[in-house]
Amino acid sequence: MFKESDKEFTFETEVVNKGVYIRYPTTNPEVAPIFMTTAFNVEDLDDLEKRYSEHGFCYNRNRNPNRSALAELMTYLEHGEDSIACSSGMAAISTAALSIVKKGDHILSDMTLYGEAMEIFSDLLGAYGVETTFIDFTDLDLVRKSVRPNTKMLYTETVSNPMITVPNLKALSDIAHENNALLVVDNTFMTAALCRPLDLGADIVVNSLTKFANGHSDAVCGALTGRADLVAKAYHLQVLLGTQADPFTSWLVQRGIRTIDLRVPRQSENASALAHALAKSPYVLKVNHPSLEDHPQHELAKAQFRGFGGMMSIILPEDRERMNRFMRSLHLAHYAMTLGGYRTSLSYPVLSSHADMPEEERRKIGITNGMMRISVGIENTQDLVDDFLQALEAAYRD
Repeated sequence: MFKESDKEFTFETEVVNKGVYIRYPTTNPEVAPIFMTTAFNVEDLDDLEKRYSEHGFCYNRNRNPNRSALAELMTYLEHGEDSIACSSGMAAISTAALSIVKKGDHILSDMTLYGEAMEIFSDLLGAYGVETTFIDFTDLDLVRKSVRPNTKMLYTETVSNPMITVPNLKALSDIAHENNALLVVDNTFMTAALCRPLDLGADIVVNSLTKFANGHSDAVCGALTGRADLVAKAYHLQVLLGTQADPFTSWLVQRGIRTIDLRVPRQSENASALAHALAKSPYVLKVNHPSLEDHPQHELAKAQFRGFGGMMSIILPEDRERMNRFMRSLHLAHYAMTLGGYRTSLSYPVLSSHADMPEEERRKIGITNGMMRISVGIENTQDLVDDFLQALEAAYRD
């Protein structure tokens, strides 16, 4: 056994050394163990160089078995060449952007993104001389006109947060590549179970694995997947910045992903049923979900996705007391500052994802004070629909 000795040492020495290494064979366990270690020991300098040559594990910030296993899984799911696992979705987004742009470069971005992603581009990167233009990515003519000679990255979400618009990913990738730029797509809302942006021409896909991919609301994690050369640049930056996922979180998320094909299609089906029911309610002013025939990108979503996704948003009358009554009357859905879990949850963009956006700008893109974002879970479909309808009746019936 590694470093085993017949020599007897004092108690204070033995108590930190006994049981450190596993005495019996441990190969091929049914479930991968969690490697909660900061480093892996070697025998001598020759052994160290051998470890390097084999791309073995040495130090946790550089590589860890659980993180590597999760990256391997994400590479398969997204049809990429390589992946890195990050400490959060925001870490994946920021690492991707910082590995692509530099001072003097330009980012062209969709205008209906997660609010903090917009802050990365406008505030963080803006302070380092990178300019970002936010426009409507569903207007392809406007996208073409907005590309500049120094545009290095086009950035969008598979389905926008919280407006639930759907950009044409193949067309956007063509525009990016015609102008020597990269297309980066956040696939958090759809996951690889419903869409693979790399197959549609994207260069990098980022995911907040915290959400639908893990699906259990018990881990914060992210991933970046794409071409091997682009991921290598992002990995180098990740090692320097320390944006990597920890071993236990990597293990949890990989376990959650094992059921993605059971959960996400069910969430998508439930969301479609709920969207159609709420669209008929006299108390709901508007429903945003691509399953609805009147959604402006309904046909595109049918062609681009393998389902319409579990995220939707609704517009209610701007009456805070009635909105509170509606939320309190729900038995199944609950408010949560996250999304994608197996239980249905609500979020109020005005006080969460877009709280830092001025009201005039929010309203310009359609985020009114009556908007509620809904992340649909895996509950019984009719139970879910009935619960929303009774809550609306309780809150808005005079």
